[in-house]
Amino acid sequence: MKYKISLFLLFVFVLNSCQNEDEKRLAENKREAKKKELIFDNINKGWLFIDEPINEISEQKVNSWNEWRDFLKEIGDKPRKTIGAFQKKSTAISKKAIALNDNIPAEFNVPQIKSRISVLITKIKMMDLFIHLNQIPAEKVTFLVGDINKELVSLERQMDNIIVKSKIPKEQGEEDFLKMLDTTRAIPNTKVNPIPGRRTDPNSPQLE
Repeated sequence: MKYKISLFLLFVFVLNSCQNEDEKRLAENKREAKKKELIFDNINKGWLFIDEPINEISEQKVNSWNEWRDFLKEIGDKPRKTIGAFQKKSTAISKKAIALNDNIPAEFNVPQIKSRISVLITKIKMMDLFIHLNQIPAEKVTFLVGDINKELVSLERQMDNIIVKSKIPKEQGEEDFLKMLDTTRAIPNTKVNPIPGRRTDPNSPQLE
C-alpha cells in the first residue's frame, strides 16, 4: 500500500514538473515572439529609403544608367510581413549597390563619384550584416537606413554638380591653353649627355 502511495506521489511530482516546464517554455516563447514583433515593428517603421531622384540630373540617369535605375527600384520595393522578408530585401539591395560600380557613365567615372558609391556600398553592407544577426539590433538597422539616405543625397548632388560644371562655357583661349599644357606634359624630359672625353669650358671660344 505504501509502495502504491509513493508511486502515486512520484507520478504527481513528475506531472507537476512537466507542467511547470511547459509553462516556462510557453512563457519563453511568448517573450521571444513579443521581442521579434517589436524588432519587426521598429524596422518596418524605419525602413524608408529615398527611392526617387532628388534632382533632374539623377532622374535623367534613371533612363540611361541601368544599374542606377535598378538600385533605386530595389530600395523602393518595401518588404512586408516578416523579418525574413526584410533580410532578403537587404541582401538584394546590397547586390544592386555593388553593381553601381559597373558601367558608370563617362561623365561620372571620376573619383568624386566613385568614392561616394564606395561609402554607400559600405553602409548598405553594414545594414545587411546587422539585420542578419541572431539578435537583430533594430536601432542600428534603422540608423543605417538614415545614413544610406544621406549618402544617396550626397551622391546625387555630386552628379548634379559635375553636370553643372561641364556646362559652364570656357573663357576664350582657355581650351587652347589646356591643349598646349597637355602637349607639354606629353613631351618627355630628356637630358643631353656630353660627349665622352670632351671638356666644355663656357669661357673658351667655340668653333663654328
